[in-house]
Amino acid sequence: MKSLFNDTEALKFTTPLQMRAYTSRLLGQSEDLVLHGGGNTSVKAVTQDIFGQDVEVLYVKGSGHDLKTIQENGFSPTRLDVLKRLAALSELSDIDMMRELKMSQLDPSAPAPSVEALLHAIIPFHYVDHTHADSVVAISNTPNGPALIQEIYGEKVLVLDYEMPGFILSKQVHQATQELDWTNCEAIILLHHGVFTFDDDAKRSYEKMIAIVSKAEDYLKARGAWDCPLGFDAGGEGKEGVQCETLDIAQMRKAICDEKGGPLVGRYAADKLSTLSLEIAERGPITPDHVLHCKRISMISTGNHEADVQRYASEYKAYFDRNQTGGLTCLDKAPRWALWQNKGRFVFAPNGKRLRVISDLIDHTSKCIQWGEFLGGWRALSEQDIFNLEYWELEQAKLKRKKASGPLEGQVALVSGAASGIGLATVEELLAQGACVVGADISPSITAQFATNPSYLGVCCDLSNSADVNRLVSETVRHFGGLDILVSNAGVFPPSTNIEDLSDEGWRQSMSVNLDSHFYLLRECIPFLRYGWNPAVVFVGSKNIKAPGPGVASYSVAKAGLQQLARVATMELAPLGVRVNTVHPDAVFDTGVWTDDILEARAAKYNMSVESYKKRNLLKASITSKDVARTIFLLVGSEMSATTGAHVSIDGGNARTV
Repeated sequence: MKSLFNDTEALKFTTPLQMRAYTSRLLGQSEDLVLHGGGNTSVKAVTQDIFGQDVEVLYVKGSGHDLKTIQENGFSPTRLDVLKRLAALSELSDIDMMRELKMSQLDPSAPAPSVEALLHAIIPFHYVDHTHADSVVAISNTPNGPALIQEIYGEKVLVLDYEMPGFILSKQVHQATQELDWTNCEAIILLHHGVFTFDDDAKRSYEKMIAIVSKAEDYLKARGAWDCPLGFDAGGEGKEGVQCETLDIAQMRKAICDEKGGPLVGRYAADKLSTLSLEIAERGPITPDHVLHCKRISMISTGNHEADVQRYASEYKAYFDRNQTGGLTCLDKAPRWALWQNKGRFVFAPNGKRLRVISDLIDHTSKCIQWGEFLGGWRALSEQDIFNLEYWELEQAKLKRKKASGPLEGQVALVSGAASGIGLATVEELLAQGACVVGADISPSITAQFATNPSYLGVCCDLSNSADVNRLVSETVRHFGGLDILVSNAGVFPPSTNIEDLSDEGWRQSMSVNLDSHFYLLRECIPFLRYGWNPAVVFVGSKNIKAPGPGVASYSVAKAGLQQLARVATMELAPLGVRVNTVHPDAVFDTGVWTDDILEARAAKYNMSVESYKKRNLLKASITSKDVARTIFLLVGSEMSATTGAHVSIDGGNARTV
């Protein structure tokens, strides 16, 4: 591991807090040190209160902030003297500790202080860095871990047994350091947890962390563990896996959602950990806090999805009963990840962000398992220790406060024609309502839209090509676990042409995009919608179905065929619990379909100005793509779960169709 500290860059940061934020971001650049909000850092400084008096302050990472991106406002300013007095108490519940930490803040609008704030307070250096370094934790999780850690670092490192985060951990460190010669201590290593380094200089504290982690990596390399191949199953090492059928992915997700009593999105990865011994996969996480995302162990899949989930749920309930001491409520018993040997790894979560978190945690777990097995055996903490973290009073309090990110959280939507207009507005609306969304379009721009949003996937494809559509649906299921919502929107509006002048090619193109593509997409999606959560289909039709105009025969006929397809689908899919509804927009001019040339041509057909043509509805209203998208959301949501076969006009009122 190399230091990322740049002396020239560091000159920009003139205050201790600015420097603290800078070196914190350096730590956050390495996923081998911290992942998704893990780790914490602090700096001690002196500031003045409102009375002009000097106050010693601990600026500690605020809860919910990520070291990778943290700025000065991500640190919580707390009164250092109060924290030291709290750390010296003989006992204190973690709930009381967090209340006292909140009361110690100088700025009540700042984020809640890290649960490890007391530990940072009692370390007598200005800068404190804490990470969950993979290499160090992996070595500590072996049967001879403590001895190996001592062998690597000697007397310059204080090694402590695992304790729960919070007051118990700070108390342990407080007691263990009463007689410690801090000048001869380079770091504190907490077994099964992570590393603390410290110094009065930000650069030195950061580079001590890099040096500590590098020593562990060098040890793994020297022992031949660093690049050893994955695969310790009895059937042979490194065996090639077999891609899982997409229908199996959707069926597994359905069984897990049923057990949870609510939707979860999923992610499939071929061969990830799938050649490992199943016994290894059931030993537990590398650090106990992973249980908050992944649960204690993986579900082992046999291909009988309902039975596999029921078995996991039964074993989880037994685990809860064995370890709880009363007064606790069992969490949902559904797994958050699964292994199907030689087939792949499956991850399940409420949303795209959590999917990424769990997937990354398991990727890093796989490395640590690999290293640990090579060094003599992978060993997690005891079941009771992991349970205590999973049912920690602070985490229970968080769960009670947590709200879903939207009414569609946990659901997967596929939107065609999503690069612009109604399709793009629909993607934005469904994302805002909490869904994971796949946007499909022939435009390459589709892949760049919402590129940083983990709840979105853009797929460039030709929807009038059935092979492309098959690939699109397969990619949707592998990336998000299944399919609940289909918004079939792709379309083109051809130039105005009378029937006698309409070419074969013009006719075929309109039929291909405005009708065939919807058929291909619906046909490929039906096998997955039957395993969806509150599954729904919305077709985007047109007022031309009821009231066609001259010069648009190919468009109007295709849309009329689409309405018939929707009607038949309504009847065929109702026994599967799949709702099918259609929206009929008109006068929606903020879409790619309506070019200036087309607008002028259509207005001329009616002897109207462009502005008059735009507001030719009864309400004289401007209809936008957002209006259509909002209606689509209502039709796919639970509020209209008893509605199917509906045809909803979004046009401000049209005298020819009312």
